Order: sequence, then structure tokens, then C-alpha cells
Amino acid sequence: MTVRTVALAEGLDVSALGYGAMSVAPVYGPVDPAEALATLHHSIDIGVTFLDTANVYGNGDSEKAVGEVLRTRRGEVQLATKFGLVGNIAAGQRGIDGRPEHVAGFLEASLSRLGVDSVDLYYLHRVDPNVPIEETVGAMAELVTAGKVRHLGLSEATGDELRRANAVHPIAAIQSEWSVWSRDVERSVVPTAAELGVGFVPYSPVGRGFLTGTYDPAALGESDLRLRFPRFGAEALPGNAKVLEVIEAVARESDATAAQVALAWLYAKGREFSLPVVPIPGTRFAARVTENAEAVALDLPADLISRLDELAAITVGARSADPTWVSSGRE
Repeated sequence: MTVRTVALAEGLDVSALGYGAMSVAPVYGPVDPAEALATLHHSIDIGVTFLDTANVYGNGDSEKAVGEVLRTRRGEVQLATKFGLVGNIAAGQRGIDGRPEHVAGFLEASLSRLGVDSVDLYYLHRVDPNVPIEETVGAMAELVTAGKVRHLGLSEATGDELRRANAVHPIAAIQSEWSVWSRDVERSVVPTAAELGVGFVPYSPVGRGFLTGTYDPAALGESDLRLRFPRFGAEALPGNAKVLEVIEAVARESDATAAQVALAWLYAKGREFSLPVVPIPGTRFAARVTENAEAVALDLPADLISRLDELAAITVGARSADPTWVSSGRE
């Protein structure tokens, strides 16, 4: 299998499916380091070479794990990482720091953990409400000039914030949650990205595992990040099971898996909005990477897309525990 490449932005060609490396940190439960490394290698082997991590995932553990594979395969990878979130995210102790004077220091720490001298895409993980986005992006642009960053990105920015940032320095990609059951970004962020020529990188494209049909609440450890999200609460799960039922029915009709259907829906939306869409599902298991990669070639017919389009309206629970932390909460 070889996954095709797409131009996420001018000068930034990436695999059409990315790999969300939060999964190689102990965010959804314990991680076997050997298995995580094998999964990362397998991802690159089959052409899923766009690796997405962040300084805050596992307090740097994700970047260190990605750094292990980069020792021998840096030239095969398009590398993205992020800064701006601070504190213990898994414990709900988090803040945002987008102060310009701290940007370079965040990058140097990431480069050290990754074992590289530059990254291909550097994201602001969340917009700091106390710092004009123009100031943060101005400091990020200095890293491009210094040759330590090739392209800039934003995560969970509003359409207005994206436009203001892009006026300071071209933004190559915006990353936000976007999936069959999370469509609020289609109101403003997606159209703005399409207008400006900014690529879209949906995170949690399979609903943190729920939309794959493999989610088992009884198997969660007490540190599992999903325990903090309203959609995974006991009162929300019965209603959201109806969402999964439709996805699984479409999967049976398409001779595909539920995860593949969820990812194929996103590719269809990219065509609808005329912008490059590169989902970044995460997993600790190599077989799941292969399964996800097969979605790149799955073209769902219009009638099935229409059935999937209805699911966000029946989803129970907000996509974030704190709406102000996502773009729709600030629009």
C-alpha cells in the first residue's frame, strides 16, 4: 500500500492521511513504548508520513516517541508539532501561553525532544485570549526566517483569527476537530480556510475512537482523557449509539469499516468545500493505521454522504468540556 500525497499548502506536500501521535503518549491509557515505535515505523512504511505531535502530549512523551523514529527516517517524514498549551492536560490543569517572548523557547524544547533541527509545520495549539494573535504569529514568523520552521499553522482558531493571522504570515494549515459528529467548523472556519487557500487538518476524525465501533467504556482507565468529554458521559452514550448505528450501516453497504466511512466522509467534505483535507487519526496499533489508510481510496456515493450529514444534529453532548477552548465557542 502507498498512500498518495496532497499539497496541504504551497510547498507543503504531505500524505493524504496523517498520523495523530497523541496516541503514543499515555493519554488514552498505558502505552507500550516498543509497540508505539513499531506503529510509527509501520505508518511510514505504508506511506502515512505526515506525523502530528505536540509538546503537551504526555508532557513531551509523544515528541520523544516520534523522535525515536526520526533518528533514522527524518527525510521520509513531514513533521508537525504544536505549542501554546501549558499544564497537565490529562488532569484538566491547563492554560494557554501565546506570549511572543516564549515562542522560541517552546520550539527549542520541542526540537530537543524530537532530536531534529527544524519542523515542517509549527502550530499555535490554542489562541491566547490575552495576546493579539498578530503578536504570536509575528514571533512564529521569526522562526521561519531563522530556518527552524518551514510553515505555520493554527489549531482551533476562529475564521476571523485565521484571517488576521494570515495577514501577518501565510498560514499553511488549520487544525480543528471536524468529523461526522463535529461540524461546527463548517460555519466559518472551513469557508475561510478555503477562501485563503489554507489546508485543513481534522483532528479526532473518528471521534476519539467512538465512531470506529470499538469504544468500550468499561475498558477505560481512570486517566483516560475521554472521561472529561461530555459525549462520553453515561447520559450521552445511549443517544450517540444511534449515530454509530448509522455509520456501521453505511459501512456494511460500502464493504468498509466504520472508521473508513468516517474518514471517507471527510474527504468528501474537502471536495465539497474545495480545500485539501488531511485527517490525522491516532492509534497505538499498526493494523489500525492500515485500516485508516485504506479510507483514502474510498469514495462514498452522494446518498450515503447525505445520510451521514444528518448525524451531527442527533449527537448528544458538546465536543469539548469547555466551549471557550474551541473555535465555535469564541465565534
